[in-house]
Amino acid sequence: MPRFSYIALDVRGAEKSGLLDAPDVKQVAAILKGQGLFPTDVIPQRGEAVAAVTKSSPALRPVPSSVVRPLSSVQLRLPFLRMIGAKELAVFTRQLATLLRAGMPLLRGLEVLARQERNQGFRHVIEALAEAIKSGGTLSEAMTQHPRVFGRLYVNMVKAGEAGGVLDVVLGRLARFQEKSLQLKGKITSAMVYPLIVMAVAVLILAGLLVFVVPKFQQIFADLLKGAPLPPLTQFVLTVSDAVKNHSIVALGVGIALWFAAQAFRRTPAGARLLDTWTLQLPLFGQLFLKAIVARFGRTLGTLLSSGVPILPALLITRDTCGNTRIAGAITEVHDRVKEGAPVARPLESTQVFPPMVTSMIDVGEHTGQLPEMLGKVADIYEDEVDNAVAGLSSLIEPILILFLALVVGTIVIALFLPIIRIVQLLT
Repeated sequence: MPRFSYIALDVRGAEKSGLLDAPDVKQVAAILKGQGLFPTDVIPQRGEAVAAVTKSSPALRPVPSSVVRPLSSVQLRLPFLRMIGAKELAVFTRQLATLLRAGMPLLRGLEVLARQERNQGFRHVIEALAEAIKSGGTLSEAMTQHPRVFGRLYVNMVKAGEAGGVLDVVLGRLARFQEKSLQLKGKITSAMVYPLIVMAVAVLILAGLLVFVVPKFQQIFADLLKGAPLPPLTQFVLTVSDAVKNHSIVALGVGIALWFAAQAFRRTPAGARLLDTWTLQLPLFGQLFLKAIVARFGRTLGTLLSSGVPILPALLITRDTCGNTRIAGAITEVHDRVKEGAPVARPLESTQVFPPMVTSMIDVGEHTGQLPEMLGKVADIYEDEVDNAVAGLSSLIEPILILFLALVVGTIVIALFLPIIRIVQLLT
């Protein structure tokens, strides 16, 4: 019988792990549910992934073992199917919520959405969900078999909606959450793309001047000045040009090596915490990143609580989706204090990471019994702050980058014209 390792949450939000022997993932989830545990990850042991997937998902055809890999959970990946994007998932969630709200049964709604889905990989997933529903399973249990499509937040909200009999309402909230997250991500991306494009163009122009233009002037100066010394600025530019032309491959190799070293360091706990802390302290962009994380925190936690997810699992899910280890550590501290009986606002304030306005609004929400609504207002406020910050950065970065580009190119042009002036003086 296949063996699975699992990670689950108990009613108090504490994580538990272990091993279970069961025919498939569905049976593992049922056993854990009977023990009062909420599974978050079910991982087949090596050599048993194919059997587990094909048995638990009869709608999926068996494929070669090279295609099916043991992932963070059980999921079928086909090489010719493209990835499922966040936008596609948001559209699926919105459409399923609309169909359920209109009175269509869940199974019929999944079949309709599967027929109209153009992404073959996503269609395969939706068909697997429908097959699981036909077999008597729940939607949340079926979604746990596809963790790369439906994350912990998604599955937890669906489970809460099923338990409360308000799946259509929860899916609507989840769709709004995904749409807001996509909008926020788009704003951050737009703030970063423009300066990166300008910097890339500046580097290309500078490299072209140093590799192709400056060396030609170097030969002209050597012929006409006949050994006379060059101006210091010109000599500096010629030295840089020679280094770029003759050692560019070495410099590129060093740059690539440093990049991979930084990525390896980023994967370590200490490296991730250091780099994430440094990211929040960046000039210009640090406050933008912090505001985006606070907005995501408020939107995620508020959506989970309003959908019926208990506070302790909701904090853990929010921690895992915040995208910054410094903030994740602060949320872990809050979780541990809340587990001991403290309210959310007080330990959140003691972390000294979140702005005072956030902790004050959460404190008011706890005292008035409207914490989910107050968290939604926090998210709205900080999403507006991100809008304003992006607009301000765009208006500030554009002249700075133009000035930088003009300064670099102008320095090279002046350095090349100084010897020409001396040559003209020698000829006259």
